[in-house]
Amino acid sequence: MNHAPSSFDEMITADGAVRPAYAGYRAWLDAQEPAALRRKDAEAEGFFRKTGITFNVYGDNAGEERLIPFDMVPRIITAHEWRKLSKGIEQRVRALNAFLHDIYHRQEIVRAGRVPQRLIAQNAAFLPQMVGMVPPGGVYTHIVGIDLVRTGPDEFMVLEDNARTPSGVSYMLENRETMMAMFPELFTRVNVRPVQDYPRRLAKSLAACAPAGCGDRPVVAVLTPGIYNSAYFEHAFLADQMGAELVEGSDLRVVDGRIAMRTTRGYQPIDVLYRRVDDEFLDPLSFNPASVLGVPGIMDIYRAGRITIANAPGTGIADDKAIYSFMPEIVEFYTGEKPLLANVPTWRCAEPDSLAYVLEHLAELVVKEVHGSGGYGMLIGPTSSKKEIEAFAAKLRAKPDNYIAQPTLALSTVPIFAKSGLAPRHVDLRPFVLVSPQGIDITPGGLTRVALKPGSLVVNSSQGGGTKDSWVLED
Repeated sequence: MNHAPSSFDEMITADGAVRPAYAGYRAWLDAQEPAALRRKDAEAEGFFRKTGITFNVYGDNAGEERLIPFDMVPRIITAHEWRKLSKGIEQRVRALNAFLHDIYHRQEIVRAGRVPQRLIAQNAAFLPQMVGMVPPGGVYTHIVGIDLVRTGPDEFMVLEDNARTPSGVSYMLENRETMMAMFPELFTRVNVRPVQDYPRRLAKSLAACAPAGCGDRPVVAVLTPGIYNSAYFEHAFLADQMGAELVEGSDLRVVDGRIAMRTTRGYQPIDVLYRRVDDEFLDPLSFNPASVLGVPGIMDIYRAGRITIANAPGTGIADDKAIYSFMPEIVEFYTGEKPLLANVPTWRCAEPDSLAYVLEHLAELVVKEVHGSGGYGMLIGPTSSKKEIEAFAAKLRAKPDNYIAQPTLALSTVPIFAKSGLAPRHVDLRPFVLVSPQGIDITPGGLTRVALKPGSLVVNSSQGGGTKDSWVLED
C-alpha cells in the first residue's frame, strides 16, 4: 500500500528555511517574548467569547456554547499565488452558473453526453419548480464558497463547491479583526490585503441582483431559521454589518404581489432576500408543507420576477459530490477552456469498476456521501479500524450510488501556536465569491480551517477543527 507522501509545509522548507511569503511575519515573530505570545493566545479566546463567536447556539437551559478555536499564526499566500488562484476560482464559478442555467433549461450538457441524465433526474437537490425559470440578472449562485486544498508549491485543488448557502464568512472577518486588535504593529510591517469591506461588497453585489424596476436603493433582508440554528451568529452579524434587516419566516408575508416584512411602520416590500434557510423549508406551498421557517407563496412571487432569492432555489445540485466528479467536463463544456484548478481524483461508486476498486482499497481512501456535509457520514480509511471498514463496505454495497471515493491527500500544513511552540497542522481554504450581473468579486483570502490534532486531516469545526486568519500579501 502506498502511504501518502509527506506534507508540504507552507512556512518552512524541508531544510528549515523560511519561505518568502512568511519572511516578514517570521522576523516579527522571532522578536516577540514567548510569555507575551502565550498571553495574547489566551486573550484571543476571551475576545471570541466576549463577541459570542460560537459554533452552536443553545437555549438558556442547555449545555455550554462551543467556541470555534482560533489560532493566531496566520496562513499567508503571496500576491502571485492569489492571482493564479483567483483566475481558477472565477472560471469555476462561471461554469457553475452556466451549468445551473443549462440543467433548468435545455440540458445541453446531458444531450451532449457529458453528464449522465440520472445524476440530474434522480437528484433530490434538483427542483422541478425551477425548470424554465431565469433568476433576476441570470445569477443562480450569488455567494459561493470554493473549498481548496494545497498539496505542493504550485498545487492547489478544489475539494468541493459550496453553491447552496456557504457559511463561515463571519469567522473570516472576526479572525482578521482579532489579529488587528492584538497585533496592530504587525499589519504596519506586513502589507496584507484587507477583507473588512466584505459586508459592504456583499450588500452591493446583492443589490445589483435585484429584480428590474426596483429603483436605485433595493431593500435587502437576511432570512434566518432563527436563534437555534448553528450559524445564527453569522446571520445576525452579516445583517448588522450590511445594514439589512434580519428576518424569520414569521416576519414575512405576501402583500400586493410582493414579499413584505413586518416593521414598526407596517409591512415593507423586500427586493432581495439573502436566505440561510434550506430549499425544502423555503415555501410550505411548494416544498415541505410542514415548514414554519419559510414564507407561503414566495415561489410564486419569485417565478413572477418580483423578488431575488440568493442563492437561487435548486443550486444545491451543484454541491453534489457526484456532480463534483464531473466538474472538469463541466468547466470545459461551458468555458471552452481546460480547468485552471484541478479536482481531487474521484471514483464514482455508482460505476461498477470504480466500486470494485474502492472496496478493494478502502483502507487507503476517503469515502464521502454524495449529499453529505460537515465531515459526517464519511470514512477516512487510513485512520479507521478493520471493523469500521467492514461496516462501511456493507453500506457501500447496499447503496453504491450514494458515495464517491478519493485518495487520502497530503494536505499542506501551516504552523499553529501550540503549548510546545510552533507545530504543523493540516489546513484547507474556503475563499468567498460574490456573483452579480456586474461581475465576479473574490475576497482576498477566505476562511482557513485547521485540524488541531497532530496528523488529523479533518478540519471541520463540527469535528473539532479551528480557524486562522488568511493573509493575501499586496504586490
